[in-house]
Amino acid sequence: MHFLENAQRVVIKLGTGVLTSGTGDLNTDVVRGIAEQVAALKARGLEVILVSSGAVGLGRGRLGLAQRPKRLAALQMCAAVGQSKLTELWQNAFEPHGITVGQLLLTREDVRSRKRHVAIKDLFEELLSSGIVPIINENDTVSAAEIKFGDNDVLSAMVSAMTKAHLLIILSTAPGLVDMEGSGEIVPVVESITPEIAAMAGESGTVVGTGGMITKIEAARLATRAGCGVFIGSGQDAGIIASLFDGHATGTLFTPNRLPMRSQKRWLAWFVKPQGRLEIDAGAACALREKGSSLLAKGVVRCVGEFQEGDVVVVYGPDGEPLARGLVAYSSAELTRILGKGSSEIRELFTGRKRVEVIHRDALVLVGA
Repeated sequence: MHFLENAQRVVIKLGTGVLTSGTGDLNTDVVRGIAEQVAALKARGLEVILVSSGAVGLGRGRLGLAQRPKRLAALQMCAAVGQSKLTELWQNAFEPHGITVGQLLLTREDVRSRKRHVAIKDLFEELLSSGIVPIINENDTVSAAEIKFGDNDVLSAMVSAMTKAHLLIILSTAPGLVDMEGSGEIVPVVESITPEIAAMAGESGTVVGTGGMITKIEAARLATRAGCGVFIGSGQDAGIIASLFDGHATGTLFTPNRLPMRSQKRWLAWFVKPQGRLEIDAGAACALREKGSSLLAKGVVRCVGEFQEGDVVVVYGPDGEPLARGLVAYSSAELTRILGKGSSEIRELFTGRKRVEVIHRDALVLVGA
């Protein structure tokens, strides 16, 4: 694959099951092996970012807890204890290679604000240009939703999109995407995430982590649309990263979209919390999907929620599925007045407006399957 040969920036996501024995004990051999392979990539001139789970698991081991807690406060306690151990683990592993690590704890709110999004993006560039390996994790001590749903897979895809990485490597206890209903073998290459591919994800999970193949497929969907290839393989396979770049790793490779989104559209598509929703008719849906048109009020049949001009909203097609996201040019109160109206009628209501589009095509991104 040419994108593997040309990859210069790589994000590697490691699941809790890879880093621990399942009881909270460190799997130091695996960690040292990953550090050695990352050092080899850096020696070839590549930039590497690690998204590392494991804080809750390490804290659980340190506290002597036999099972993963169910109460939120107890999970936060484990994360608080384990996070420093996780960073120490990685720094010790990279020390023999003369590599410094830097810790970044993120929540979804950190990347939803455009200003904070840009600031974090700039920080990544500073760290990477200085030869530092960023160690990323969700801030589980304060981020309740992230602990509950365990989406470090999606976080790794968001980091890949934000940093314009060329390749995302997701390592867990899973050897790749397995066709359980068909051949029973690992699917080696996925060029498009069809409903059939998504159905192969099943409902996998482990006792030490909360993610499964479903979140990995979602991460692959997000990252590939941002122009980043994705590889899913087993972190228990020693040397898997080196094997991948040598062209013979076991796992599933998702090829990237040939036309990746530009930065602002990536931000609109995945990082911003929508403030409302618009429901549109079939004609408007076709115009957005097939013609790349702006969204006009004439095709909007309903708006839901309270939002202001400039907020992000989700656009739903007549089938009830999300079709797009964009920056709306009207408040919800204003939009209610112009639903289904043509441009001339809108100009009469809002004299002096130069543009009458509800969402201009430059501020809109398709997000449907």
